Amino acid sequence: MKTNRFSIWAIFGLVFLFVANSLFAQEGFKVSISEKVLIGADAKYGPTASRRILSWTKLIANSKNKPINEKLEAVNDFFNRIPSKSDMELWGKRNYWPTPVEMLARNGGSPASLAIGKYFTLLALGVRIDQLQITYVTAINLPPANQSHMVLTYYPTPNSMPLVLDNIDGEVKSASERSDLIPIYSFNGDGLWLAKERSDGHSEVSSHVELWNQMNTRMGKEFSLDES
Repeated sequence: MKTNRFSIWAIFGLVFLFVANSLFAQEGFKVSISEKVLIGADAKYGPTASRRILSWTKLIANSKNKPINEKLEAVNDFFNRIPSKSDMELWGKRNYWPTPVEMLARNGGSPASLAIGKYFTLLALGVRIDQLQITYVTAINLPPANQSHMVLTYYPTPNSMPLVLDNIDGEVKSASERSDLIPIYSFNGDGLWLAKERSDGHSEVSSHVELWNQMNTRMGKEFSLDES
């Protein structure tokens, strides 16, 4: 059963469902945070908000030339230090996907928010967009049992078993080592992708598309993106 379960990971990217047009689908962009955004973050969330945002830009600057395994570990560790909290606790909504700037300013994020932050950071570090997917899973050991969860997956090659960047288990591991996770569907800035075996009648897909598009709109007001 373990082999069959994780064969699902290997078919992600084969079934195309929805293309999400996004400024952030481009690879190798540079992130520049304006002084206005930093001042606004401090005004809304306190005087340490801008420091947390700047620590993120420093991570990007310092990790550009690292090998891919070190990039993955550095980014995973950075975001896993952010307190994991529910969207309701942080934003007063059941589902809200903040931009990385919003999450860092607020100093908290849901598993989905953490996975999204890792995704954009690795894009900024030059990782190809076709190697990254934000993956919606069922975490069978996370109380309550069979809880919905989100991770970032990195594919060294299109047909390889991905590596999982997660805040439940802080170590970057192959999906074959994560028998506690059952993948449902995944997506990135190029589109929304669904695993064949679990595609029928999944109600979260359309809501996640809308959350993704709303987040990208807000991000466009925060970032200055330049192709490198």
